[in-house]
Amino acid sequence: MTEKIKIALLKRKLSIKELADKLGCSSQNLSGKFKRDNFSVKELEDIATALNLNLEINFVLNDTGDRI
Repeated sequence: MTEKIKIALLKRKLSIKELADKLGCSSQNLSGKFKRDNFSVKELEDIATALNLNLEINFVLNDTGDRI
């Protein structure tokens, strides 16, 4: 997810610091989450809102490709 968030930041021309400000957290805290690639669903929803994105989370069956 970290890589996808970084791509979204590039497209929105925002820095991690600016995203942290929008989320109301420190840039150190957010940078740590980026290093660990550790985000809760709630955090991903908040990031999506802050960056004006839609968040889509799917389970996909490996053998058929069907999304659940």
